[in-house]
Amino acid sequence: MIHVTEAGETIESIAYRYGVSSQSIIFNNQLRNEKLVIGQALLILIPEIVYEVSAGDSLFSISQKYGISIKQILRNNLWILQDSLHPGDVLVISYEESKKEILQIMGYAYPFILEEILNEILLYVGKLLIFSYGFTRMGDLIPPHGEERLIQKAIKMGVDPILVLTPFSENGTFSNQLVKAVVEDLPMQERLIENLLLEVESKKYRSVDIDFEYILAENRDGYAAFVRNLREVMSAKGYQVSVALAPKISKNQPGLLYEGVDYKALGEAANTVFLMTYEWGYTYGPPMAVAPLNKVRQVLDYAVTEIPEEKILMGIPNYGYDWPLPYESGITKAETIGNVQAVERALEYEAVIEFDEIAKSPYFHYKADNIEHEVWFEDVRSIEAKIQLITSYGFLGAGYWNLMRPFRANWMYLNNMYILE
Repeated sequence: MIHVTEAGETIESIAYRYGVSSQSIIFNNQLRNEKLVIGQALLILIPEIVYEVSAGDSLFSISQKYGISIKQILRNNLWILQDSLHPGDVLVISYEESKKEILQIMGYAYPFILEEILNEILLYVGKLLIFSYGFTRMGDLIPPHGEERLIQKAIKMGVDPILVLTPFSENGTFSNQLVKAVVEDLPMQERLIENLLLEVESKKYRSVDIDFEYILAENRDGYAAFVRNLREVMSAKGYQVSVALAPKISKNQPGLLYEGVDYKALGEAANTVFLMTYEWGYTYGPPMAVAPLNKVRQVLDYAVTEIPEEKILMGIPNYGYDWPLPYESGITKAETIGNVQAVERALEYEAVIEFDEIAKSPYFHYKADNIEHEVWFEDVRSIEAKIQLITSYGFLGAGYWNLMRPFRANWMYLNNMYILE
């Protein structure tokens, strides 16, 4: 159940209405205090089967009793990660909802992700894409600092760690000249592929994700050939290759972000593709939803004409933006904020959260230091709309950019509605 708060409501009154505890609403929605924002979307989970812990119980014994995995018990009771079991504790074995569809969930994370966030999201994702490896013009890899921690944690939780490869320049931006080098210098390409295979095998990665952006139009065919060559080598050893794709709406869409990306060729070359369906609202752009559903649908409608549905994962943003107003092109810079942080900001400035029914995204306005602000972000309503879009197209699943910020209601919603892989 998704409840949108109205004036005069309290956590206690909402809890009473649905027959759940106030603490569950606070915990699942990460409410730092007991005040609510008008227009705020709350995830309400109604327990179906509960169990009171007795002396001598363990997660293993309880899982055996009910025939569910320890991982599922943890998914249903995230508070266990912050505490231990005690006699008298009440565990949710299942919630009121029948899970029917299987959904593959993956997400990108930097090695410096906070431990408490990592511990939560590893319960729900099937693949952890570690961002990111660079490479030199000689074909040597540049690993991110601290990636071993994420690899080990992922494997321990039964999650596939994925090596992400990006053509970053020395200043940390995408370099199409590095892409040009790997595409046109075949000996360098062979060395890079050989090094990727060695890295995957030695560090126990499960696959490779290629995230190249701003590919030159002249390298369009060569880029697809590189992905195909990499897949052939990886497949021979039992590994897979995925590729991230800029959000195109037509085959010959102009623009540096699109011209070097051939959906059909890359869809054939890779095992799976990740559609980067976000960043309509962006740091230097005008205020709008980060992933408006009407714009996302245009990308999906084109994608399915070139790529089989069962190969596609749709991108979902785990962040929002706060723009100072008035917006001036080339001057105004938005602040990136988390979704939980956005609600806290609305509370701080006594804003009312609105919901755009076309974009299927929440937003609000507030004033601070005599400056007007406009904020767009994601909540459980917008997530529900996006996930339903994914299942309606018959896609493989969803991919999150990125996992660095808390968004517990998102994970609890997915856990309640879908069988996660």
